[in-house]
Amino acid sequence: MPDKVRLYLFIFALFLPNILLSQSKQKFKVVLDAGHGGKDFGAIKNGLREKDVALDVVLKIGRILNDNEDIDILYSRKTDVFVELRERADKANKAKANLFVSVHCNSSTSSKPYGSLTLVMGLSRTSTNLEIAKTENSVIFQEANYKKNYKGFDPNKPETLIGLKILQEESLKSSIDFASTIQYKFGNKLNRKNKGVHQQPLWVLDATYMPGVLIELGFISNKSEAQYLGSEKGKKELAKAIAESIIKFKEDYFSVTDSANNAASNPATEEKDIAKEKKTGSKKTYKVQIATSKKKVDATASNFKGLKNISRKFENGYYKYFYGSADSNSECKKLLIEAKKKGYESAYIVADNDNK
Repeated sequence: MPDKVRLYLFIFALFLPNILLSQSKQKFKVVLDAGHGGKDFGAIKNGLREKDVALDVVLKIGRILNDNEDIDILYSRKTDVFVELRERADKANKAKANLFVSVHCNSSTSSKPYGSLTLVMGLSRTSTNLEIAKTENSVIFQEANYKKNYKGFDPNKPETLIGLKILQEESLKSSIDFASTIQYKFGNKLNRKNKGVHQQPLWVLDATYMPGVLIELGFISNKSEAQYLGSEKGKKELAKAIAESIIKFKEDYFSVTDSANNAASNPATEEKDIAKEKKTGSKKTYKVQIATSKKKVDATASNFKGLKNISRKFENGYYKYFYGSADSNSECKKLLIEAKKKGYESAYIVADNDNK
C-alpha cells in the first residue's frame, strides 16, 4: 500500500468518529410560516400588504438562523404563492418539526390600536382576540373543497371555534414560554408596545403537533406602526428578535430533552442509579412525559392517541400527563419510542423517586 494512501486512511480514521457523530446528531427543526400569500393578501392598509411584510420578515429570520448549523429550517412558502392552511400544518407534521412559527400583521377598523402580540392555541374567547382568530382562520374560505377539508369548520361562528381540539396541549406550556420570550424582546429590546401572549382557537396551530405560535408583528392600520413594519430597519429588528427567541427555545427545550434521553439510555448512568437505590432504600419509577396542559383532561387512551396507562399530576399550575411506568431507564426507553411513534415528538423520560 502506498505511503500516501496509508496517510489518507490514517487521517480519515482520526476524523471518522466526528463525522459519524455529526451525521447521527438530531437537528432542531423549525417551520417558518409566512402568513397569507398569492391571492390571499391578508390585511391591506397604509400602502402595505400583510402577505409581503410577513414574507420579508420570515426570510430575514431564516437568513439569521442559517448561521446555526444545529437548526434545520423549513418554509411554508418562500415566494408570493397561496398555500392552504392544511398544507402548512401537514408539512410541519410530516417533517416532525420541533417548532412552528407563523408570522402575520394585525389590522383594525380604527387607526388607533398599535403594538405586537403573540397567539398560542387555546379556547379563550375575549371579544377582541376572537376577531383576530376569525380573521386569521378566514383564509379557509379561499380554498377549494374547504367544507370537506375542514369538516364544516366555520371561522365566523364562535360556537364552531369551541369544536377545535385542544388535546395537543402537551406543547402548550412550551408554546407560552416561547411566545413570552418573543413579546419580552419586542417590548424590552425594541421598545414596541407589548400587547402580551393570548390563547386563541387558530386552526393552523391546532392542526400541528409541535409547539407553535402565531405572531402579530404590529398593526398596519396604524400609520406610525405601518411605517415601522414597512421599513427595512423595522423588519430586520423584528426578524432578529424572533430568531433569537427561536435559538433560546432550542436551548431551553430541545437540548435538555436530548441530554435527558441520552442519559436514559446510558448503561453507566443506570448502574449508578441502581446502586444508589440499594444504598438509600428508595426506588425510582420511570415514566414518559407526553403532555402538559392548563386544562384537566381525562387520562384515557382516546384522549392520548390510543396510548394506555396514562397518569396525571398537577404541578405549578399545570397538569402533566405521563405514559407508562418502568423500573429502569432502559425499559422506559421502549415506552418513549412508542410515544414518539404516536406523534409525541417532544416526549421525554422523567424519574419519580418514591412518587416525588
